[in-house]
Amino acid sequence: MADTIKITMNLLGLPFDIVRAQYARAVQLGLIERSMLGSRDFSRTLEALEQLSLGPWARHV
Repeated sequence: MADTIKITMNLLGLPFDIVRAQYARAVQLGLIERSMLGSRDFSRTLEALEQLSLGPWARHV
């Protein structure tokens, strides 16, 4: 049962993981400025969106 819940949460979080990967790639390509503060803010915003969207199904990143 716990494995099923974990798999479901990971599948629901997949779009957020894709956005994180796209952000990282944009930084690598120079489309977004390298910034620890910018990265932190992006990560916090995305985590808040995940929590808001998925509620109890959200992962704690």
